[in-house]
Amino acid sequence: MPSRRTLLAMAVLGTAATAMLTACATSSPPSTTERPPIVFMHGNGDSAALWQTTLWRFESNGWPRDRLFAVDQPTPLARDDDAVAQPGRSSSAESAAFLKAEVDRVLKATGASKVVLIGNSRGGNTIRNYVQNGGGAAVVSHVVLGGNPAHGIWAVRGFRENNEFSGLSRFMQQLNAPKGPNGDEVTPSVKWLTLRSDNNDKYAQPDGAWIGAPGQPTNIGFDGPALKGATNLVLPRADHREVSFSPAAFAATWQFLTGEAPRSTAIAPEASVVLGGRVLNAENLPLAGAQLAIYAVDPATGVRRGEAVHRQDIGADGRWGPFAARGDTFHEFAVSAAGGVTHIYRSPFPRSSSVVHLRPERLAAADSGANAVVVFTRPRGYFDVQRDTLRFDGQSPPAGVPPKGAGVSSSRLRIAADAPQRAVSGEFNGERIAGQTWPAAQGHVTVLELTY
Repeated sequence: MPSRRTLLAMAVLGTAATAMLTACATSSPPSTTERPPIVFMHGNGDSAALWQTTLWRFESNGWPRDRLFAVDQPTPLARDDDAVAQPGRSSSAESAAFLKAEVDRVLKATGASKVVLIGNSRGGNTIRNYVQNGGGAAVVSHVVLGGNPAHGIWAVRGFRENNEFSGLSRFMQQLNAPKGPNGDEVTPSVKWLTLRSDNNDKYAQPDGAWIGAPGQPTNIGFDGPALKGATNLVLPRADHREVSFSPAAFAATWQFLTGEAPRSTAIAPEASVVLGGRVLNAENLPLAGAQLAIYAVDPATGVRRGEAVHRQDIGADGRWGPFAARGDTFHEFAVSAAGGVTHIYRSPFPRSSSVVHLRPERLAAADSGANAVVVFTRPRGYFDVQRDTLRFDGQSPPAGVPPKGAGVSSSRLRIAADAPQRAVSGEFNGERIAGQTWPAAQGHVTVLELTY
């Protein structure tokens, strides 16, 4: 769990963001007695699981759980060329059609007339496209975009110009065409908030280092996610994911939607914790036939404390649960699929969640010959050596994490052949997770997955 110092820092960031936004809070905020449904749209290659802590913060401040909807888009990666079909990837039009269907479903289920849409990264492209071109303007009241590459990640002639993330693509050009009497880039009938970093978003950089072209100009500035006609807010030092999933992002979002500061950015624990989710592949498709076993583990070593506390065969929909968990217990989620086993170690869950999604990790060619492979990952943010305190198996910075910038969210440790099974730990700003190594030769992989 995060340390007291870390939690205090998170709270300070959240308070600062709230204060900055107060002066430009939207008019006619949603009623405190009838909160509208919120649909959360994830980013490129991601899933609904990334919204877990955001959902907890909304719930902790009184937003009804049954009015919060985080969705999973199949084939969430964008095509290389938006107009050319590509296996395992989706076009901007397919992504918008998926969101429309989800919004229609939510409206029918809740009886609401309007929804709020919140998106991260590519999810912002999807939301903008749906609102502008898919009929969303009639049923969407507010939109919050975190780290949305609103003007592209690059705008370079001759370089993947028809990619969804090119500022020169037809898709991006039509999204940003002037609208309304003020020539806004956003649909005028909807209230818009953008959240961006000052200069620490890997996908809003004037230099092409993070897209494989160091020293080459992208023609995109640090302010690329800002949009004319929106309320545009800067979250200092936040990275590409933290502008959506951090306490500060939540505080700014809550202020924008309600016109007042949240009671707290902390996550309030529940007395009864029930977990569930889906077992998915990288395309967000269910892994039918997989098997799940959950173990309570020692927080210092990751050693199992007895037999499995939950076992389940995964069906056609990929769903698992419900599992009644202890809110003070570290767990190992062992997923057996396609001849391998991924051992995912997680911190205690303070609240119930239906988006504890499990994606098996695959061994790579470079893992050949290793006795064990351990992945240390932070799904809701990146590692920044200049900003964060982090250590992986005693090393700081961990392997593969650059000395400057927030552009890497995982580190991979390959333990030499003939090494005995042992504990390995990862630490990030006060959250510490320990797990056990497992034999890679038998298809086992260890994952230490941070929550915060």
